[in-house]
Amino acid sequence: MKNFIIAFLALATLFSCKQTEEKAQEQSAISSDGNQITLTELQKKNAGIEVATLDNQDIAHKILLNGTVDVPPQGMASVSSQLGGIVKSANFLPGNFVKRGQTLAVIENPEMVQMQQDYLQAKANHNLARQNAERQSYLSKHQAVSAKQAQIAQTEAQTQNIAVQGLAGRLSAIGVNPNSVSSGSIQRTMAVRSPISGYISKVNTNVGQYAAPAEILFEVVNTEHLQLALKVFEKDLSKISVGQRIYAFTNDNPEKKYPAEIKVISKDFDADKSVMIHAHFLEKDPALIPGTFMNAEVETDTRQGLAVPDDAVVSWEGRQYIFEEVAQNTYRMFPVSIGNSENGFTQLVNFDVNNASKKFVTKGAYQLLMALKNEEE
Repeated sequence: MKNFIIAFLALATLFSCKQTEEKAQEQSAISSDGNQITLTELQKKNAGIEVATLDNQDIAHKILLNGTVDVPPQGMASVSSQLGGIVKSANFLPGNFVKRGQTLAVIENPEMVQMQQDYLQAKANHNLARQNAERQSYLSKHQAVSAKQAQIAQTEAQTQNIAVQGLAGRLSAIGVNPNSVSSGSIQRTMAVRSPISGYISKVNTNVGQYAAPAEILFEVVNTEHLQLALKVFEKDLSKISVGQRIYAFTNDNPEKKYPAEIKVISKDFDADKSVMIHAHFLEKDPALIPGTFMNAEVETDTRQGLAVPDDAVVSWEGRQYIFEEVAQNTYRMFPVSIGNSENGFTQLVNFDVNNASKKFVTKGAYQLLMALKNEEE
């Protein structure tokens, strides 16, 4: 029994010593200066530290642009009335879809009655002039009247016909069918119709309002062919060309990319020394609406250079660093300038190639930074 107790105490002491040793290994690492830290094997394992030499990577250089979703001129319509009048009906709200030729509003104007009366009178005058021209022509052939009289009658008939056609055109412009007027149907109202299919974007009228001639009552937008209107500053203009592929994204969802292709580059600079470019979306998305602010990345070229995994780069006080393994389990902050990122790698700019053979932390850099700065505090 005595031997058993002694053995138990020895095991307990050994276990206690092991726990103390493991606890000591978990204590904060020792830093020799403000940019260097030394870890124990256990700390290194817990932090998931991995190191490797640097490799060359092909990374595309990109230009970041911004702008808005836009509609080409043929996809926008400002709808107005040729004649002024009182709005008798207006049945649509912003967001409603309308078809080309669909009636958006009905306007009443007494001038319409007068225009139709003038048209009917012109038709009557033309009929009389035509009949007289035919009679004068017949008489001229039989030398009952002079050829000059026949020509005058023919000219009068042509003049009256021109008047009829002109009034018919005016009636058609305000939505009145001249043929229906000819049959005796006089209209007091005219329909204001949509010239394109699309969505109502603005409504600037209501029932009972007086609509002045050419006053914009509705705006209609066709979203079938949306485009991007983007700003390019002078320093980047030489890197942009028609046909380039771009990838647009919103601030709310930067992971979702909208492919587009540059179609037009403006030839004039704005006041801020920027040029507008227009790109067409390659895929339709009903979530996109005109006016949406978007960013866009343009790949200008692909360059090979030394790169590290994105997680290897840490930021501290406005600068970027990677960690160099200077000795076994000892790491030093190494200042770097970074370039573009692609496929999980970040390119290092103006990096001394003589340092490429050194080992740098590829995983666990953020944990090293936190441990180092906590040790300083």
